[in-house]
Amino acid sequence: MPAPALLPAVSVVIPCLNDAEALRGCLASLAEQAVRPLEIVVVDNNSTDNSAEVAAEFNARVVFEGLPGIPAAAAAGYDAARGDVIARCDADCVLPPDWIQRIAEHFAADPELAALSGPGRFYGFPRWLGLLLSWLYLGSYYQAMRLALARRPLFGSNLAMRSTAWRAVREAVHRTDAEQHDDVCLSAHLCLDYRCAWDRSLVVGMAPRAVLGRANLLRRFRRAFHTLAVHWRLEAPWERWIRRFRGTAAAAEAPAKG
Repeated sequence: MPAPALLPAVSVVIPCLNDAEALRGCLASLAEQAVRPLEIVVVDNNSTDNSAEVAAEFNARVVFEGLPGIPAAAAAGYDAARGDVIARCDADCVLPPDWIQRIAEHFAADPELAALSGPGRFYGFPRWLGLLLSWLYLGSYYQAMRLALARRPLFGSNLAMRSTAWRAVREAVHRTDAEQHDDVCLSAHLCLDYRCAWDRSLVVGMAPRAVLGRANLLRRFRRAFHTLAVHWRLEAPWERWIRRFRGTAAAAEAPAKG
């Protein structure tokens, strides 16, 4: 019987701007992981609250990024990460206790796997309502982005990638454009040319702020259209679909799990 594959070291990156109390809950869930991460990197995106102090309470490494926007903060965290695999969540996420373990097992089992993602589920509602809102919000998002990108996108609240994959695309992503959806940008540069997987059973809890309030929804839609417009100038959707089915991209995506 072959020896089990060694699990890769996983760094966790959390961009954060004035989100101390939510961050405390996220870090508490990371403290309960069955497999501990190599490190937790909290990127302080010029917070004026005590987010950095909360991170220090949980022995997270704090990296400061003064350039505003999640794209800059996430990229700074990826650059700073020391692990073989870089996992990413948001400050308001609550992670299941096997999150790190399952991510590490995916990458240990598939040496060609470059990136992995899974869904989120809104907390703070009755279970049935949280499931319904998550399905309506994320389901429409995934389908729209899949048509635009010719691949299912990575989801920024719940993704992981090899550090080598990040280094391959780090100069191409639009880290200085604060109006980008950073996960869509990363997907545009990564998911056609590298093997990416989706595990629908790898679910994280996420705050419902994205769907509460007209201003939040409008901001997210505005950023989505802006992100797609920027990338369509580089490669139109039909060109991406042609490349997917004609080139090596046709075999790049791993099948869905669960």
